[in-house]
Amino acid sequence: MATLLHIDSSVFPASASASRAVTETFRKAWQEQHPEGTVIYRDLSAHPVPHITAHAHTAGFAAPDAHTPEQAAAFAERVKLIEELERADAVLIGAPMYNYTIPSTLKAWLDNVILHGRTSGENPSANGTPVTVVASRGGSYAPGTPKEPYEYVQNYLTAILADMLALDVDFIVPELTAAPHVPAMAELVPLFETSRERALQDAATKAKTLAERLAA
Repeated sequence: MATLLHIDSSVFPASASASRAVTETFRKAWQEQHPEGTVIYRDLSAHPVPHITAHAHTAGFAAPDAHTPEQAAAFAERVKLIEELERADAVLIGAPMYNYTIPSTLKAWLDNVILHGRTSGENPSANGTPVTVVASRGGSYAPGTPKEPYEYVQNYLTAILADMLALDVDFIVPELTAAPHVPAMAELVPLFETSRERALQDAATKAKTLAERLAA
């Protein structure tokens, strides 16, 4: 059966997180198609992975038998995360926008799994794995909006996930999530509600379609 790697990075609990609501919908739809499948789950807010260190970084460019004890320990943590990515038949990432970009915890995960000569480079080890990114944001950064130049989530993750890791990237973008909480955005609440419902529907549909495709 298929394996889903599910990563959440929102600092908020499910009841208050737009990205978690959508990733949960995706995961439930996926599990309905794969009741006996495997879900590898990482909550990077509750259990952050180590930020990359000099030992972890330099170990990636040295032969294992040349590692110092510090390099070996740090590299073992990286390998664990890399193997989870490589085992996955599909990846689901909750990537809310904080201060125009992704949470630092998600950046730490990426820094660990990007390993030249293995996950990136000439023959990336997870090449072609489908990844669905739920890129929620408090406002709108869509083409033609005033804040379009500040969209550093989809642009950045496309460069990393698609160009460096050679994954097959798809985005679900719930936007205007701050509208119900910011009085100045009150008139945008209907647009937020439409965006939220569309994101939830997209999550359920994409999960089912992807699961069926992998099962074929």
